[in-house]
Amino acid sequence: MTRPLPLALLVVAAALLLAAVPNLLPPFYVRVGQLMIYSAGLGVAWAILGGFAGYASFGHSAFIGVGAFAAGLVETRLGGVPTALLLPIGVLVGGAACGALSAIIAYPILRLRGTFFAIAMLGVSCVCAELTNNVDFFEGSLGLTFPSVVPADVDPAAFFYELYLVAGLAVLLIAWKIRDSRFGAGLLSIREDEDTARMLGVPTERYKRTAFVVSAVLTGVLGVLYGHSLGYITTDSVYRDDTNLNLIVYSLLGGMGTLFGPVIGAFLLVFVTQVILGRLLDFHLFATGLLLAFLVLAAPGGIIGLVRSFRLRRQRARVAAAE
Repeated sequence: MTRPLPLALLVVAAALLLAAVPNLLPPFYVRVGQLMIYSAGLGVAWAILGGFAGYASFGHSAFIGVGAFAAGLVETRLGGVPTALLLPIGVLVGGAACGALSAIIAYPILRLRGTFFAIAMLGVSCVCAELTNNVDFFEGSLGLTFPSVVPADVDPAAFFYELYLVAGLAVLLIAWKIRDSRFGAGLLSIREDEDTARMLGVPTERYKRTAFVVSAVLTGVLGVLYGHSLGYITTDSVYRDDTNLNLIVYSLLGGMGTLFGPVIGAFLLVFVTQVILGRLLDFHLFATGLLLAFLVLAAPGGIIGLVRSFRLRRQRARVAAAE
């Protein structure tokens, strides 16, 4: 926060480098890059509520599924609409559906805290999954096919890679603006001590509801893009328990409550699981769990916390040497 311009330039340079990936790397790594950026966007969206406000959700895949199915159902029923407009319409519909759902459940569910809130969100995800799977209108059990939105002369993998990159950067920018605003400071005070924050005049209920809705809408938009990139979705493909767990792991690995922690954690975990351990199917889960346990024990503040503590030790050593 003390050096915003160099950090912004670094982000822009990284974005330009990432944008060139489809032209530089083989298709496999382009798809790994898709998963990295998609996961990072989800992690940052989750962190607006779970990292900044301290309300860790175990059920954010509910918004991925609601956004994807809402967009798919509307897009498949639109006739005569130009192909170029289908994706923007789907994004608006998916985001609006998640915004409406989160606004409806925000008041009762945000009265819970800690483990109770986390479990309640897991219940929301399970309910949404069961409704999608068992109500014929949603077509969750049979599956829903998305209309193609990829231009005829464009590689689908590169197309969705660039879409994920644009969406991920937008999510990061929104989270950045929130963190550096009065609203963000209020969320951080809620995370540290909600009762004290309320006594000091912070509108805790309004801030929590706003963070919840913003996080849900951003997650839903990414869910729409995910549905399009798959082309065909079922209940099991979007309401995933491993996604709920991974969203927490991204922040734990990178640094809980930080802006770039989920990005670092998502990139690291996806690279390890898809590239390094991708061929070790029988050893995959064990090695991943062992790696996570080691990183959490070695760096309880995440990678960013580890870097900060290293820099602090160096500064103290320089001060001691100067004295």
